[in-house]
Amino acid sequence: MLTTSSNTLASTLSRRFLPSIWTTGSVQQRILMLGVAYAVLSNVLFGVLYAYSSFLAPLSGTQVFIWRMIAMWVSLVGYLLISGRLNVHLNKLRALNTVKQWAWLLLPTPIFLSQLWLFMWAPVNNQGVQTAMGYFLFPLMMVVFGCVLFGEKLSRLQWLAVGFAALGVGSEIFRTQSVSWATLWVCGTYPLYYIIRRLQGIDSITGMLVDLTLFIPFALAYLFFIAPSSLVLVAGSGFFILMLAGLGILSVLAMKTNIDASQMLPVNVYGMLSYLEPALLFILAVTLLGNPFESAMIYSYGLIWLGIAFLIAHGVKQLRLNRKAQIVTIDKTV
Repeated sequence: MLTTSSNTLASTLSRRFLPSIWTTGSVQQRILMLGVAYAVLSNVLFGVLYAYSSFLAPLSGTQVFIWRMIAMWVSLVGYLLISGRLNVHLNKLRALNTVKQWAWLLLPTPIFLSQLWLFMWAPVNNQGVQTAMGYFLFPLMMVVFGCVLFGEKLSRLQWLAVGFAALGVGSEIFRTQSVSWATLWVCGTYPLYYIIRRLQGIDSITGMLVDLTLFIPFALAYLFFIAPSSLVLVAGSGFFILMLAGLGILSVLAMKTNIDASQMLPVNVYGMLSYLEPALLFILAVTLLGNPFESAMIYSYGLIWLGIAFLIAHGVKQLRLNRKAQIVTIDKTV
């Protein structure tokens, strides 16, 4: 009797407080919705992290990057030890028996590290807007990879979104007659990291554990031999210790949810959702961080935002179609 009552209560709460697409949808739909939630959360967290380095003065962008890597490694290893899952990931690495397997695993690591360095360096070195432009281009590149490598198809609204975003980027390139190296590095290399990890089938935690562990000796060498003043400053300040601990925890959470989303969602859907991040980065770079912005940029970014509007329209349309399909399925079963 008690069990029956508990089940009834749980069912009532689920119907009342959880979206119907979660409680009545298929496993595939639930994975899709969870992937979307992860993607949105990761983009918000990356926005927070983008402005984080501005609160850590007088540390330079590179020094913040070094401390971020150490804080991420400590946070990640601590989480795995507490959860008892460290051996799970180490066993996955022990299963790699050949040099080719290890080379394939380590191939994207330099990309990962360079992107995290640029992410912390750019906002405090007047490259925030240019880096944000790279992240606007990133989803376009992911869509191209999705179509070419995985045969994914785009809807009409998605094509319009990509088209207007491409026009906006092209307009900005034509206006400036150049492209920042920061823009090219983000859009040219970051998609490769996600595609390689996807092809490898390496989960986000294992990948991060490898990337961070390889870099820790270099990070410590930098602090002791190149920037010892940074080590003294942090060690003598409770504020900096707390801020860097928060930086590590937020970084691990942002990267984990982001890579999880990339593995749960079709590449083109993941790429489109990634437009949320550069929008936040751009706003933060211009407002909070005070990076330069010219009025002529409004036309370029206006086209990009129009593309995002079509993307939102596509998402709303898909949700409505899924909801109608679920209602029909429920009616048939009843």
